[in-house]
Amino acid sequence: MTPTTATVLVVDDELKLRALVRDYLEREGYGVLEASEGHQALDLARTALPDLIVLDLGLPGLPGEDVARLLRKTSDVPIVMLTAKAAENDRVTGLRLGADDYVVKPFSPRELVARIEAVLRRALGGRAAAEEAAVSYGGGRLRIDTERREVHADQKPVELTRTEFDLLTALATRPGRAWTRMELVGRVQGHTFEAYERTIDVHVMNLRRKLGDTPPSRVVVTVPGVGYKLGLDRDA
Repeated sequence: MTPTTATVLVVDDELKLRALVRDYLEREGYGVLEASEGHQALDLARTALPDLIVLDLGLPGLPGEDVARLLRKTSDVPIVMLTAKAAENDRVTGLRLGADDYVVKPFSPRELVARIEAVLRRALGGRAAAEEAAVSYGGGRLRIDTERREVHADQKPVELTRTEFDLLTALATRPGRAWTRMELVGRVQGHTFEAYERTIDVHVMNLRRKLGDTPPSRVVVTVPGVGYKLGLDRDA
């Protein structure tokens, strides 16, 4: 499946906004479903199984944050949050809930479509960050299976979002190599919009927490003035 044969569920209580997003998506060949509130979105997500969800946070009834939280309990469907909540805390909250990208209103419909395409390209297997299916690092401390999209840390399974997984595999393509934040944005988001460079810090924070990655032995190492690197060598 390619991104332009995918189905996108657009969740927003503004009819005109849904129509605008639908128009731009359909021009690119996407199938589009619509929901105006949270419970309807959950029902469609479970029955229609869309390939990606564009999710507003300011929904009537069930807030978008709760929709994302409930979805993440049973599904890894990619989520692009589309919201007027522009504060840093709101962005951090959205990413911690498992969003793959975060777009603030007012927005460019063309940019939104580009972001959707990038997220879907990763989700549908378009990005091959590592050619081998399963590779271990640090004497077995970390194991990444790109075919199954599974990660084990200290022999325990770790549940990662798509963006967290893609960030980790990007770092793992060249262990020890220092990556700038902008390079990592390009690798995991499929674009290099400078305004979103610092979101990498949030994803790294989430990744470290889930991997149980604490000082002084870092899996994901901060390179001062540059960005990040994988601190483990690849096992022979």
